[in-house]
Amino acid sequence: MSKVIATNLVIAILLVVIIAPVAVAKSDFESTLDSLFVVASSAEITYQSMRDSAMNQIASYGVNAVPYLIEKFTTKSSWDRWTVIWIFQRIGTPAVPLLLEALKRPDELVVQRVCWALGDIRDSSAVDGLIGVCHHPCWQVRDEAVGSLGRIGNARASETVLEALQDTIGQVRKSAVVSCGQLKVADAVEELVHGLGDEFYGARLTAINSLLQLDTARVVAVLADSLGSPDAGVGHMVCRVLGEIGNEEALTLLSGQLDSSDPARRKHAALALTQVDPKDECGFLGKYLEQETDRLARLKIESALNSNRLE
Repeated sequence: MSKVIATNLVIAILLVVIIAPVAVAKSDFESTLDSLFVVASSAEITYQSMRDSAMNQIASYGVNAVPYLIEKFTTKSSWDRWTVIWIFQRIGTPAVPLLLEALKRPDELVVQRVCWALGDIRDSSAVDGLIGVCHHPCWQVRDEAVGSLGRIGNARASETVLEALQDTIGQVRKSAVVSCGQLKVADAVEELVHGLGDEFYGARLTAINSLLQLDTARVVAVLADSLGSPDAGVGHMVCRVLGEIGNEEALTLLSGQLDSSDPARRKHAALALTQVDPKDECGFLGKYLEQETDRLARLKIESALNSNRLE
């Protein structure tokens, strides 16, 4: 007997055992889904080898299983929630119309998780529906909707994602930053550079990666203008991005910051230069080390250079 047949046989036996005591009010189909879901979402070692098969069996029902799965989004169990998402990934596009209809529900928790599912299915037919909830009063819904638009990757969402960079909630801004990178929103460059000074660290850090997804020449031009920002933190983060870009223009801009009157700026520029010129072939870091008065900064740069030389 093959392993697949044996696994399905065990699940079938479990279904008989689990379905028997279920209230008569439930249809046979709902009872079957209940029993399969118990196996699919179980964290018990006994069921581990059967979980995938159970999820696949639920997914094989396609659209018919979607209403049941949507109701499962009210669960407080993170494991159950992930199981629903994994099953929706298996169902794919056929689930989208009913999920879009569920975006109209008053239950914010369900709407939030439906947005998540749509983003994981990644079907462009969901874009307009997700755009429609990007101004939802619940920030968790906005967060998931904006993030899902980025994962789907359809350019129709660009304007909405760009607008979300101004959201009052940091987590939503972070999702918008990530989505701008995924969608390669050209008009987001200035906003993303400004976002390097966002009060929410998540938005600041994700802005770095998103800037690296956009047109390098335009990004470097805006970064150059922002080195003199009155917010010193922005300038420090600019150095970090230039270090990631690592082209000749970035090298020139960073070397110019080694003469800054701000020791913190000099250190950030020097650290970025260890990425652009790891062997200090241009000699900028050697000169910096000779002149730097901050002992800890010198130690940090010397350590980075020594590490690069050993590679």
